[in-house]
Amino acid sequence: MRKEGVRWVDLHFLDVPGYLQHMTIPAHDIDEGSFAEGIGKLDGSSIKGFKAIEESDMMLVPDPSTFAIIPWYTGEHKTARMIANIGEAFGGGQFTRDPRHIAQRAEERLLEEGYDFSLWGPEIEFFVFDSVKFDALTPYKGQGYTIESREAVWLSTGKNFPIRFKEGYYPAPPVDTLQEYRNEVALVLERDFGVFVDAHHHEVATAGQLEIDMRAADLTRMADNAVTYKYVAKNIAYQRSMIATFMPKPIFGDNASGMHTHQSLWSEKQNIFYDEDDGYAQISQVARYYIGGLMEHSRALSAIVAPTTNSYKRLVPGYEAPVYITWSKRNRSANVRVPIYEKNNPGRKRVEYRPPDPAANPYLCFAAQVAAGLDGVRRKIDPGDPVDENIYHLTPERRRALGIGEFPGSLKEAIDELKSDTGFLKTIFPDDLLETYVDMKEEEYKANEIRPTPYEFFLYFDVG
Repeated sequence: MRKEGVRWVDLHFLDVPGYLQHMTIPAHDIDEGSFAEGIGKLDGSSIKGFKAIEESDMMLVPDPSTFAIIPWYTGEHKTARMIANIGEAFGGGQFTRDPRHIAQRAEERLLEEGYDFSLWGPEIEFFVFDSVKFDALTPYKGQGYTIESREAVWLSTGKNFPIRFKEGYYPAPPVDTLQEYRNEVALVLERDFGVFVDAHHHEVATAGQLEIDMRAADLTRMADNAVTYKYVAKNIAYQRSMIATFMPKPIFGDNASGMHTHQSLWSEKQNIFYDEDDGYAQISQVARYYIGGLMEHSRALSAIVAPTTNSYKRLVPGYEAPVYITWSKRNRSANVRVPIYEKNNPGRKRVEYRPPDPAANPYLCFAAQVAAGLDGVRRKIDPGDPVDENIYHLTPERRRALGIGEFPGSLKEAIDELKSDTGFLKTIFPDDLLETYVDMKEEEYKANEIRPTPYEFFLYFDVG
């Protein structure tokens, strides 16, 4: 910090639902002890899912490996960023409900099971709009929202080509108006934050749906990278007078944003998911058991990986969303997929879990998937035969014959599934976190459920 002339340090952390929080302190207040004992400036009672008011004092423990210079604060306001772990006050150790701590516990669990590390590659999709206006808090004056985008099919300005519904995948400029934006986000991620990018492109939906793919990393580091990705994407959009959102389903009638999550287990520099002699997709028996665990616990996982009421507006047939619980190679209508782009390439062999969306807390999301997968390996859960047909086109009778289950249809259903299937999580997730999480999500569901929506007025105002 002295070498770079840093004046301020921004300490970043996530609350339990996954919202980014921060505190800024003078650089001269950080010394070597700050990295061991922490910085005692956090009121945990004001952070969602953390502490009650009578036990609110908490510590921020910066992780120096996440140090980066934030490029948009310059001169006398030059600012560095570090992601912090959350500690208990008065030497109380690690806070059990700190999401980053849960990711670290997941990595410890992998070591206990005999794996050196895991590799993660989430495909985080999001929208960038020109403006959004909404009113949800004055129900007696009218509620609604308006989305403006230079690419939107419903808004023709005569200055840009509109992108029709479901035709936004890979169009070249000038139809794709956001290449420069993505270039800048990718540049800042690599140059300033050390997050390396594999590719970026426009996604399927109209009105600015995008994806920037990061190079694979181990679990906690990739969750950190996902936090950084969202932070950079939102700030670069803000600087360009646009707005980036990771809300899963902001647009009716078009694809929503997912976070398909690629993962593999490694030991002694070998990819445990790879088997050269397997004739189906060159995957090992361990990978099959891991898939079995993901499938076995898919309905409970849904409350963590698809954590909002809006998530279940994405998880419906017809929009490439993983509604059905089965596995396959290549097949994007299954909720677990084994990509087979390359043959005889052990470094790239992985399992793709498709239900997560970008509203998920990445620390909890990745840790929960590890818990499910390891449970499958430990219990030797057979995933059954793969289904290589388009599942959306199968009749209900055919799906039942193939043993294909369905994802929950609402957050309430997902919460109920989680409450009845928590055992596989308890090697990583403490009881107090699971209880807090369920309570928070039940409140979210109830808050949405009791409010009339504009579309309900359209449907029912003349009823009777």
